Amino acid sequence: MSKYEPLRAFLEHAATCVSEMTLTFWQIESILGSPLPPSARRYRQWWANPSSSHDHPYAQAWLAAGWEVDMVDQHNECVRFRRLE
Repeated sequence: MSKYEPLRAFLEHAATCVSEMTLTFWQIESILGSPLPPSARRYRQWWANPSSSHDHPYAQAWLAAGWEVDMVDQHNECVRFRRLE
C-alpha cells in the first residue's frame, strides 16, 4: 500500500456534492498518519498534477480519487483540491 493511499481514500469518499476542498498540510498529515516530506512545504512543484502516471507517484493518489490540486498556499500551509469533471 502506498503511503498516500489514505489520502486517496479520503478524497474518494468525499460527498459527491463537494466539488472542491481545502485541507491544511496538518490535516493531510493527519489523514496520512505521517508527516509530508519537507519538499511539500518548500516547492510548489511537489503539488503539481502530473501528465504522466510515472511522474509524482504521490500525486497519483489524488488523481486516482478523481481530484486535482487547484491551488497551493505554502505560506499558510494549505492546498485546495478540485474534483475532476
